[in-house]
Amino acid sequence: MSSARSVPSVALTRQLAGPGAARAAARRRGRIRQTGEGRRPGPVSYAVLVFILLISLYPIYYTVQIASTAKETMHDFMGLSLGSNLFDHLATAFKELNFWRALRNTVLVSSLCALSVVAFSTLAGYSFAKLRFRGRGPLMVFVVGTMAIPTQLTAVPLFIVMSKLSLTGTLTAVVLPGLVTAFGVFWMTQYLEAALPYELIEAARVDGCSMIRTFFHVAVPAARPAASMLALFTFIAQWTNYYWPFLAIGTAAQRKPLLTLAAGTLSAGHYQDNTLIMAGVALTSLPLIILFFVAGKQLVAGIMAGAVKG
Repeated sequence: MSSARSVPSVALTRQLAGPGAARAAARRRGRIRQTGEGRRPGPVSYAVLVFILLISLYPIYYTVQIASTAKETMHDFMGLSLGSNLFDHLATAFKELNFWRALRNTVLVSSLCALSVVAFSTLAGYSFAKLRFRGRGPLMVFVVGTMAIPTQLTAVPLFIVMSKLSLTGTLTAVVLPGLVTAFGVFWMTQYLEAALPYELIEAARVDGCSMIRTFFHVAVPAARPAASMLALFTFIAQWTNYYWPFLAIGTAAQRKPLLTLAAGTLSAGHYQDNTLIMAGVALTSLPLIILFFVAGKQLVAGIMAGAVKG
């Protein structure tokens, strides 16, 4: 029970200790409301939040706005209203993208990478956070240090490896490098270090659980809030990834397309139809926006549940 709930009310204080104590309790409660968690946001807070929301939403609106205009008048169109060509451009981009096949491949690649990163990162994070073994500290430093290496430096040797394995031009070449990430290992290590008490692990071992059973029955339930957010981050990162899929798939993009690669083909050639490109960008972003609307509340609730868990 929190300390706020254990404090008696002002009326009860007046009844038990008199008016002077009640006034002192009221003043203390006023100071708590001004500085504590119970403070209600004022007009300034709402104004700042609305301003940030408008800034965040405007790029999406501007994308839809350009996609709705006629290409002949696009450069002269500076208003806030939408044009009348939105659905025509969306239909054209839908056909040019080969949308359903690109969506299926993108969901497959993003889901496999997200599930794999969560599984391997949770295992590694539990090991680094709660197991004691020789070289644990230097190995963790090495894992975190790999995050400082730019992706561009690893692209050439990684492409050579995929070429030696005859995997270039396939979706497997896109999935394999994303099966585990150093950020995921670091994320889960930090979370489990704070959220999983040693007493639970010791209690499970006293009850006769093996190390694997302890992991699945104790560590995995404790790691669910962080794992859900890691899955979301990884899914979005793979969904929007363009650099490595472009190198790995290459000329096979038309045969095995992803949404980002398919959207990139809309700008090929000497003449670029920006209205069609923006329509393709809108279609590529639409599934992610729907995902946030469907699962955003549950993910935030999971984060808050993990934050107050003691």
